[in-house]
Amino acid sequence: MHDTRSLAIQFLNSLDKKKHTLDSLLEEFQNKYILPKREKALFNALVYGVLRWRSRLDWIIRQFSKQPPEKTNTEILNILRIGLFQIIHLNRIPVSAAVNTSVEIAKHTVGTKCSGYVNAVLRRTVREYKSLCFPDMDKKTEYGISVNKSFPEWMIKRWVSLLGKNSAIDLCDAINNIPPITVRVNTLKTNRDELISCIESETQDIRPTDCSPGGVSFSRPKELISEMEAFKKGGFQVQDEAAQLAAFLMDPQPGEKVMDACAGLGGKTGHIGQLMENKGYITAIDKDKEKLFRLSLDMERLGITNVTTSAGDFGDPVFLKSYSGKFDRILIDAPCSNMGVIRRNPDIKWKLTEDKLLFYQKRQFLFLDNIAMLLKPAGIIVYAVCSTETEENEEVINKFLLKHPDFTIDDMHCFPKIFEPFVNSDGFIRTYPHLHNMDGFFLARLKRII
Repeated sequence: MHDTRSLAIQFLNSLDKKKHTLDSLLEEFQNKYILPKREKALFNALVYGVLRWRSRLDWIIRQFSKQPPEKTNTEILNILRIGLFQIIHLNRIPVSAAVNTSVEIAKHTVGTKCSGYVNAVLRRTVREYKSLCFPDMDKKTEYGISVNKSFPEWMIKRWVSLLGKNSAIDLCDAINNIPPITVRVNTLKTNRDELISCIESETQDIRPTDCSPGGVSFSRPKELISEMEAFKKGGFQVQDEAAQLAAFLMDPQPGEKVMDACAGLGGKTGHIGQLMENKGYITAIDKDKEKLFRLSLDMERLGITNVTTSAGDFGDPVFLKSYSGKFDRILIDAPCSNMGVIRRNPDIKWKLTEDKLLFYQKRQFLFLDNIAMLLKPAGIIVYAVCSTETEENEEVINKFLLKHPDFTIDDMHCFPKIFEPFVNSDGFIRTYPHLHNMDGFFLARLKRII
């Protein structure tokens, strides 16, 4: 049996040191360490809790330690963060247990001297943290929100500028809330009412999504999603409601030739397949062969038979030439900063830097620019990114349209009615966690007019 708190600290240390994503490292740990359900819940609470509230916890540590967090050994800092998170946020764990287990972990991992430091900081925190005066969000807006809501200050400055102070605070609060699990019903095998009836005894708070006609949200499943019978039988895929909108906007028709560029693990590929009723041809492209292998397995589970996978690079002219002018519709789920999905992946807060936004913009434009030649005349491209930032949104599309006068933003009156709450006067689709209770996404539908 592995100590859950020690594993959580080990996980956070690994996340800090390696280039893992949160999801990939979680998968690695889950395969390596089998925890009982209750301990797994604690592990997830500690990991996600510390990642959500890290800079706020560090601000508290700064008040009670002579050594600032940035000069503290990472392993010691993560022990303090986990101890503090339990003291402040987990009411069911006795304060004495949170302190004592943290001190013991420190003693066995970083030594007796450091364990004394951990003990002193945590015990002082227990005595005094409730009387702390946190930075005022009115007097020092960006810094105050950054500390109180636990976000990098550069993100807060952007959101205050884009949305205003109050909406920026609302956005932070929505991101910091634990999101529901959202899935998309596979209409090739069942329907939404039947799926809800099938899994409602295995979940809590189950309900149909507000906008996507194929979505279902719930919390606290009794077992792993992958172990649910409805999942094994291909009844659904896990997919946030905002991501479900991409295929609906694409509106693929049975019999067409469609490409899912940057297909990844195939969440949108599966949706495209079911909308096409398994009629026509879907080419799923990704440079990662392992992802494409897993995509193929998932299509088999879903009963989708019209998908062909191909590993390739959209920067390779030879690869592109082989597909020139072949597709009626193309979905580009472009690699991005993922700033729209921080509520599900809070590690993004601490790994992303602002200068990376222009890096992503250049790559997104390159993909869109190169992929345009693969579309038939009068064909449709849907550009999708799970980002709220203008560099990755309008700026990419406007730059593309300047270079490609044979493309235009499609008439918003042609969009399905479900897009009415999200479409702006320019014909772009935007979703936000604080406004729509879904991930932050940007979608644009482009039509080739020649």
